[in-house]
Amino acid sequence: MPLQLLPASAAAFAPRSAPTIVLNAKVEPWLTQTLKRINRVKRPLNSVPQHFRCLTETLGATAAIWTLSSLMLPKAPDSELRKDSNPLIEALFNYQFIHIEAYVVHIDMVSQHEVAFKLTPETIDALIEYHTDIYSVDTAASTWTWPEKDAQLKKIQEEFKQAVNRYVFRTGVRALEGLEDDGAGELLDGRSGEVKSSIMNLFLPLLPPPPRIVDVIHPAPLLPNTTAAGGWWQPTHTLALPHPAPVDSWRVLPSTPSPTTTACSDPQSSSYWPSMGLSDAQQQLPSPTPSYSQASYCSSAQFYSSPQCVAPILSLPLPSALPQQCGSSMTGSPFDTFGGWGYNNFAPQYAATM
Repeated sequence: MPLQLLPASAAAFAPRSAPTIVLNAKVEPWLTQTLKRINRVKRPLNSVPQHFRCLTETLGATAAIWTLSSLMLPKAPDSELRKDSNPLIEALFNYQFIHIEAYVVHIDMVSQHEVAFKLTPETIDALIEYHTDIYSVDTAASTWTWPEKDAQLKKIQEEFKQAVNRYVFRTGVRALEGLEDDGAGELLDGRSGEVKSSIMNLFLPLLPPPPRIVDVIHPAPLLPNTTAAGGWWQPTHTLALPHPAPVDSWRVLPSTPSPTTTACSDPQSSSYWPSMGLSDAQQQLPSPTPSYSQASYCSSAQFYSSPQCVAPILSLPLPSALPQQCGSSMTGSPFDTFGGWGYNNFAPQYAATM
């Protein structure tokens, strides 16, 4: 992109001087027609120097002031404006027009094909006055108070003053078609809207400082007590056992006959087993006390419903665990009912050894 240079007269706070004009080797027809239209005195426009001289004298005159745009702004701060039910009366008493006027400082028809305008001192003073007396007051009233508020307000006022003095509006060279008598003119083809938007962008808001970031200190997590080694994961409450407390151990009968229980010479020993039926033997023998390993079990089909418990099967003692009788005269033993064998089938051989 080629470097875009402006003359010294376009700098901030620079006084007005004759515009700098750069023409091409061949002048375009529309420029010739525009200059012939605004000249009261007919002058020849047959060459490039004649066009150059005409443009310099016309646009360098004191009356060559262009109206770029117009802004309707309040006359006073919002707290001092007149309140009326009729909006027309409010507009007449509360608002004013500031015309954005400028003069031509540069014309380039060779490389950039543009024309540059700089604001007049009167327009600059009117904008600075509005910014200081009205805009700054309304902005300060709409924001909360902080210690550096006044300094920040003065800072944006100084920045606006510098920006409005440096402001230069640059547009296409065809804007010269709006040239009128005595070098004055007006922007056509909606270019005034661009000027209005760019001027209003110079009014910066008064921004309060961002909220301070406060460091949130989280409390340190409570560590478990390390004095009790190995007790970190112990439950605080013990679960109650589903069964009662353990009872006495089983009482198991001896596997060999005791001499104090029975005797071969006892005449009543032969009548011990015949007088006792199977049901009586079961009542005399102690049944094992249910323990934790012999808990009642439930059917798997009723796992999710009310369980129906089944009592464990009664276990009968082996023949060796019962008191034995001597001799082969014992008949009618209750063990004849278990599988067809009895104690007397093995009595002769055991009696011989004893």
